[in-house]
Amino acid sequence: MQTIEWQDFEKVELRVATIRSARRNEKALKPAYVLEVDLGELGVKTSSAQITAHYGCDELIGRQVLCVCNFAPKRIAGVCSEVLVTGVYDSENRVVLAGFDKPLPNGARLA
Repeated sequence: MQTIEWQDFEKVELRVATIRSARRNEKALKPAYVLEVDLGELGVKTSSAQITAHYGCDELIGRQVLCVCNFAPKRIAGVCSEVLVTGVYDSENRVVLAGFDKPLPNGARLA
């Protein structure tokens, strides 16, 4: 594993967001959702996420997630994805979302 300096980690804007809406991205080659996430003072941002294996649209609404907020926007299957919603692959290569066990303010930065 390659090591990084603390200053490198500080450049990554990892922040809490609450999912406000979720819908299938019909243009995606692999099943994906288009998410609208509330980042508090940073506003509402769009993300394309391949998280359909474990989550339905309805159960995502109101869920708090951890997002990388300072990647350049990326066009994915017709969607301008502004943030990366984070997760980890399980043993069957399906994404499990990173989350929190207590409510947090939207936009709070990972310490």
